[in-house]
Amino acid sequence: MPSMQPKPIHAAVLSLVIAAGAATGAWWGASDHQLIAPAHAQTAPATAPLVTGLPDFTQLVDAVGPAVVNIRTTEKISTQPSMSGMDEDMLEFFRRFGLPVPNVPRQGTPGGNADEGEERPSGVGSGFILSPDGYVMTNAHVVEGASEVIVTLTDKREFKAKIIGSDKRTDVAVVKIDAKGLPAVKIGDVGRLKVGEWVMAIGSPFGLENSVTAGIVSAKQRDTGDYLPFIQTDVAINPGNSGGPLLNMRGEVVGINSQIYSRSGGFMGISFAIPIDEAVRVSDQLRATGKVTRGRIGVQIGQVTKDVAESIGLGTARGALVSAVEPDSPAAKAGIEAGDIIVKYDGKSIDKVADLPRLVGNTKPGTKSSISVFRRGQMRDLTITVAEVEPDEAQVARAEGKSSPGATATAKQIGLVVADLTEAQKKSLAIKGGVRIVSAADAAARAGLREGDVVLAIANSEVSNVKAFEAVLAKVDKSKPLSLLVRRGEWTQYVLIRPNGK
Repeated sequence: MPSMQPKPIHAAVLSLVIAAGAATGAWWGASDHQLIAPAHAQTAPATAPLVTGLPDFTQLVDAVGPAVVNIRTTEKISTQPSMSGMDEDMLEFFRRFGLPVPNVPRQGTPGGNADEGEERPSGVGSGFILSPDGYVMTNAHVVEGASEVIVTLTDKREFKAKIIGSDKRTDVAVVKIDAKGLPAVKIGDVGRLKVGEWVMAIGSPFGLENSVTAGIVSAKQRDTGDYLPFIQTDVAINPGNSGGPLLNMRGEVVGINSQIYSRSGGFMGISFAIPIDEAVRVSDQLRATGKVTRGRIGVQIGQVTKDVAESIGLGTARGALVSAVEPDSPAAKAGIEAGDIIVKYDGKSIDKVADLPRLVGNTKPGTKSSISVFRRGQMRDLTITVAEVEPDEAQVARAEGKSSPGATATAKQIGLVVADLTEAQKKSLAIKGGVRIVSAADAAARAGLREGDVVLAIANSEVSNVKAFEAVLAKVDKSKPLSLLVRRGEWTQYVLIRPNGK
């Protein structure tokens, strides 16, 4: 058998190797055929991995699982078309997305009618035990419209529960079962929760009791509602998980699983949980009085854009723009005006528009609070007495300014024709001054202005009438974007007119 010999190295290849060695300062040794590094070369120290292994959730399940419950509800129906042809999971899907439940005739019931007073299943969800004496927290949409609530523990015991109270705005409800010595959850600190942290959910997806899923925190302070900054996770949440706990790795509840983002009705990798600190604040009120009391100041608010903030001298885009003030409201009595930008409330900065309703809502009615507004280039500090949100809160009356004859002047530079307001129009709009737009063209039209709009200020300067409007306009630099504070119906907002379409 011929001996195996290494293949010869082609001269060109050898030259390439030598050149590479010369370039890098490394050479092949003649005797041991190993790469010899130059003395000055340093090997980078190995960096320890930031994450090693995967978490083990078994101890969490053993510790917290017994405090998680399954919730079934029934509903009394009258002689109306029944919806019970739809299964419980699909009913839960419609409720959690706030969709109207369609009338589906029940099988075996001629004409879709049912016997008056008949009980039928209306939903399924999850919950968790707050205290050993039987208080259970869940979602408001889980028990909404229920005539009977059945709570099933992990040891298969079933209890009829009494609804202590529910709050639709936060989707939090508290029910009570007649039992003692129950295993209760531990409440965690949402402030310590970090994006990327492992979390776990226990619930009853599709009625499958005590199902465990896990994932990470995808985001915090996710704005999807007026009063709640949600926790976003990628934990698998499906119909039936609603009301179940979201747990950190210490076995503490940090949220209530409440919503999902879905195009199909199933889990798509994005789910939302109510922060437990917000939920506990609501549950405490529900347990004490059966309802939630919130503060209100009587303003309609909008976002402050970057362009507007820069044009009016606010700097960064922050605060809440007051677009309307309800007559005889706390805001009106405190001197807040349409066009003000609320930048602080009770000493807390308003970084985004959603911050204000949360802070005001959490204020006890009757409390005197400080409020800072940015008005026409200056900061103003006001004091406001917070009122209580009423169940049927009156809406701000719409006051439309109607065209009427009057003095007109043409502001050719920005494409506006304006007229003085009549006293009746001022009274109707609850304003002291301003000018009504008769027609808008060119740059003004491109900015969205139209006939009937009322200009209250130009470049942070109030305009009480056409004469004042022309005087202010004559002084501004028309080569730069021009900010106008404009009233349209009940809404007030800033509009930027850009020269030459810039």
